[in-house]
Amino acid sequence: MGTPTIAVPTLEALVAVGHEVVAAVTQPDRPAGRGRATVPPPVKEAALRLGLTVLQPPTLRRPEVVAELRQLRPDAVVVAAFGQILRPAVLSLPPLGCLNMHPSLLPKLRGTSPISGAILEGLAETGVTVNLMDEGVDTGPILAQVREPVLPDDDAETLGRRLAEIGARLMARTLREWAAGLITPRPQDHSQATFTRLLRREDGLVDWQLPAAEIGRRARAYHPWPGAYTHWEGKLLKLLRVHPAPGYPTGTEPGRVLGLARVDLGVGERPEPDLLVATGAGALAVERLQLEGRRAVSASEFVRGYPAVLRARLGEHPAA
Repeated sequence: MGTPTIAVPTLEALVAVGHEVVAAVTQPDRPAGRGRATVPPPVKEAALRLGLTVLQPPTLRRPEVVAELRQLRPDAVVVAAFGQILRPAVLSLPPLGCLNMHPSLLPKLRGTSPISGAILEGLAETGVTVNLMDEGVDTGPILAQVREPVLPDDDAETLGRRLAEIGARLMARTLREWAAGLITPRPQDHSQATFTRLLRREDGLVDWQLPAAEIGRRARAYHPWPGAYTHWEGKLLKLLRVHPAPGYPTGTEPGRVLGLARVDLGVGERPEPDLLVATGAGALAVERLQLEGRRAVSASEFVRGYPAVLRARLGEHPAA
């Protein structure tokens, strides 16, 4: 059971090591993109490519859906970012239980956004957990864990790719060892639990009153969605790549553009100048940005096309 891209390596790994996958259960196809064309979830595409049976029930609560799953007679159910809560009727179906791949070191970062959460909290380390599912959210006993560093320039996309691959290998191995009786489940210490929430579109709106370091961390946590964005001249302005600019005191109102400059990140100056913007503490360097309805460009190219931005204060909301 899985839906987005992060779940695909786990499905592929189960097939590659010889587990018999009797079905892939995923969310229904949904409209996406500007044209709102109906798009299948990545797990469905991968499952069809692998020649597997695909089930797409809108909910697992219906008795006929539970009956269909029971007819498959699964020994275990493997779950990776499925997007639906499993109720007791499903949890009790397989004799080996339901094994969940969660991209954090449980009980830390329970919930829907553990990858973004690790970056938002400024963690130096996160990882992947395989746990037995119970009726709670990421509360079941732990079967296996692997640690992984969070790199200074990681965003949710790069960190997510690594955790997906690590989790796939971990799940394939853990399922085999669990079925062989080689693992003793370890209860979670619920007193140490931390929690994440579902990301919203508005989370990406930059608050220029925040310190540059915090804005940079949020931009990495929210890439690729919802992204970091602000407004200028009534239009949405996406900030595609940003980082704090050490050594640039601002002394002016947050959101004010300070100019173009080559920023030294401690390993030498960047070859291309960045657009510096004042924040609540320090300056933020914007490497790459995209104005609403335009293509993504470097900071210097943007200034050539829109020189008025050098006198601007970002953060203006579109006119009503």
